[in-house]
Amino acid sequence: MSGVVVNGTQVSYIGQDCKEIPAFLGRNYGRIAKRLDLSFNLLRSLEGLETFSGLEELILDNNLLRNDLRLPRLPHLHTLMLNKNQISELESLLDHLVEVVPSLEYLSLLGNTACPNELVCKDKDEGDYQRYRYFVLHKLTNLKFLDSRKVGRSEREEAILRGAFMKVVKPVDTKATTDAASISPQMSYTPLPTGSRDLTNHRGVLGKCRYVYYGKQSEGNRFIRDDQL
Repeated sequence: MSGVVVNGTQVSYIGQDCKEIPAFLGRNYGRIAKRLDLSFNLLRSLEGLETFSGLEELILDNNLLRNDLRLPRLPHLHTLMLNKNQISELESLLDHLVEVVPSLEYLSLLGNTACPNELVCKDKDEGDYQRYRYFVLHKLTNLKFLDSRKVGRSEREEAILRGAFMKVVKPVDTKATTDAASISPQMSYTPLPTGSRDLTNHRGVLGKCRYVYYGKQSEGNRFIRDDQL
């Protein structure tokens, strides 16, 4: 078939602008493929992947996969590459992977909003990324390699102890709150406390941090930058 490259048990279908996995791929190569590369396509769904039940490696870089992505159960899969997609919710993805890919050892999520890597996200730092790693390793205890870095012994131990507290909590959507409040003609919405609405009252008002971390190392508002106040 045009666009398909097969080398033994390795099957590649790269840069074909497909929005779904073509049926002929599973029909012709599902039984033999141990490595499947579907990079640089327009995939939003992984429907049809269930025919590749023997997969050990799956490459899905540079697609349009979002938070609703669902993998079939792939008991032999040890490598999953999801770089440069549109995934923003980390915990739901990890919970799904725990269920469907129990043998996973290599995972990469670089280039997704869910992965706060400072080389990709300019508003992140190494601290953000390290907390992300602890949380991932807390969920996926068999990982040997995460993104571009091997999992070290001390890192794994720290994830066991504190990884559960490294979850990133997104703030409430203030735009939605504003829209709801604007329904009432009695009062225009303001996020400030009641006492702050009086211009003669100069009590300070706390800024809102973009991300909130829970855990021993969070140290409250330590990570608020000036441009986030």
